[in-house]
Amino acid sequence: MLDKIKQLGSDTAVYGVSTILGRFLTFILTPIYTHILAPNDLGIVATVFAYIAVLNVVYGYGMESAYMKYASTMELGTRKQVFSVPFFSVGVTSFLFSLTILVGSAPITDLINLSPSRVNLVVYSAAILFLDALVLVPFASLRMAGKAKRFAAIKIAGITLNVVCNLLFLFVAKMGVEGIFVSNIISSAATLLMMLPTILSQMSGGWHRELYRALLKFGIPYVPAGLASMMIQVINRPMMEALQGAAAVGIFQANYRLGIFMMLIVSMYDFAWRPFFLSHAADPDAKKLFARILTYFVLLTTGIFLLLSFYLADLVRLPIFWGHPLVARPYWDGLAIVPIILLAYVFLGIYNNLVAGIYIEKKTQYLPVITIAGALVNVVTNYLWIPAYGLQGAAYATLASYVVMAGLLYVIVQRFYPVSYEWARIAKIAVSAGCVFGVFVFLPTGPWEPLWKFLLLALFVVLMYALKFFVPAERSALLAVFRRRGAPSSPADTPSDELS
Repeated sequence: MLDKIKQLGSDTAVYGVSTILGRFLTFILTPIYTHILAPNDLGIVATVFAYIAVLNVVYGYGMESAYMKYASTMELGTRKQVFSVPFFSVGVTSFLFSLTILVGSAPITDLINLSPSRVNLVVYSAAILFLDALVLVPFASLRMAGKAKRFAAIKIAGITLNVVCNLLFLFVAKMGVEGIFVSNIISSAATLLMMLPTILSQMSGGWHRELYRALLKFGIPYVPAGLASMMIQVINRPMMEALQGAAAVGIFQANYRLGIFMMLIVSMYDFAWRPFFLSHAADPDAKKLFARILTYFVLLTTGIFLLLSFYLADLVRLPIFWGHPLVARPYWDGLAIVPIILLAYVFLGIYNNLVAGIYIEKKTQYLPVITIAGALVNVVTNYLWIPAYGLQGAAYATLASYVVMAGLLYVIVQRFYPVSYEWARIAKIAVSAGCVFGVFVFLPTGPWEPLWKFLLLALFVVLMYALKFFVPAERSALLAVFRRRGAPSSPADTPSDELS
């Protein structure tokens, strides 16, 4: 088991390099935006990209996930057909979708509450959606083929180009909001060009009707499920704009983006996790392996949650940009939402872990039920909590949605793919973290704040030991970390079957 967990960790690390670097490059745009754009303009950008995120689900209609499933089993068609059928399907429908947006750009601009002068943003969005849809299946093929390095290189190159274009269009060309969208079009087109060798090498002229029907049957449930899931992430922006104005959206967006550090962990893990569990689903110890992985995932993300919650507010106030703080002062009012968003991403990661049974047993018809329930919770709580609690209300609504989704998914999946997760150990993580975070929130730190935060992090580890979270083999493994690599190990240091 330990070797398989190490394999997952290795794949996660490779995807993590691209994800962390790519997201970091994207992240640095946020503080730049806060110094260049007024909160109202940043709110417009956030709102339009929220709609783009939702439409991305429609453009892909589950073909990426369907490809990965049938590429792992090869139940139908040849390997080239398994690639080319979903690729052609997405290409044709995406062209039609974007053409429809272009034709109806004026009424769409009015529908999403933009001024007529912003109609070009809708046109740009149609181009971005089309170009991004064309690389969904090719990127999935790189993941299934284990070509993580090529995947990472193309992702990083595209994002780097996007950042460079943003800087040129904002600082040199002075294009404002429009420059952000043009930058995205250029980087999306460049990404498609870099993916052409992957696309051309797998194209097949043959069509396979039975395969296409199977792909649609597996993928279509992802449309309502994906729409509901995306709504949870972005619906609060247009709702907040309607209830509190575009400036509030801009402040919320800038601070929501600070949760990117947890999102990085969840995203890079998910890139490796889906191919991993599909590859190991038939292993005799698969369920025990999946249970242990969830425990380690919760432990890792909880530690990161505490670390970021303690220090992130200090980081954004540092005068990094030539004497200016990382995030401009007018946006600091939203810093209180950051720990809430971090915790929400932890539950999203738990949801991603639990979804393995859905894939393995081909029960995607349950996904709409789960995600629509989460979306309904999100809409209702946003409507109730934004007027009462402002930005924190929207953040708590996001957290509530992911908690509901993870809970429902667990209950449903256990019916057809039962896994004995280590809930007692996970509870010990939650109790330890809850105690430490409670002390951080309710006890003043005074002038010794940096030392106080470090001691609280140490207290988390002490509580874990006191609650006997670590099994003997894990304690031995942790002790071995502090020993010199060249030192001989004793039999007591060898991981037992309980871990390996």
